[in-house]
Amino acid sequence: MKFYKFNKVSGKKISKFNSNFVMSRIVQTEKPTHVVCMYLEENGVIGFHQAVVPQLLLILTGEGYVRGDKEEYVKVQSGDAVFWEKGEWHETKTDIGLTAIVIESEELIPSSFMPLKK
Repeated sequence: MKFYKFNKVSGKKISKFNSNFVMSRIVQTEKPTHVVCMYLEENGVIGFHQAVVPQLLLILTGEGYVRGDKEEYVKVQSGDAVFWEKGEWHETKTDIGLTAIVIESEELIPSSFMPLKK
């Protein structure tokens, strides 16, 4: 399990085409990629399971806790990204609720674009 940041601070200011915004790159793939948005209500959980393919969890709003194969939970919040390799056991839970984007693909390499969380 690896932790990355995709918040505004880790992004790049874009001015091309007379634009004015910050963009945080996340991944780039050529193989099929599955992207979903998950909404966990108060006391929500994504149960303990193995990643079928490499998986990236991007916390958009709220906060919660993730764990790998050990029962040691790590707090995550908006702007955090958690990466699990294929076959890694993991779980996500929240007390207050959270919204997250999940990206799954055989060729995810988040370190290509996002800095590791310190």
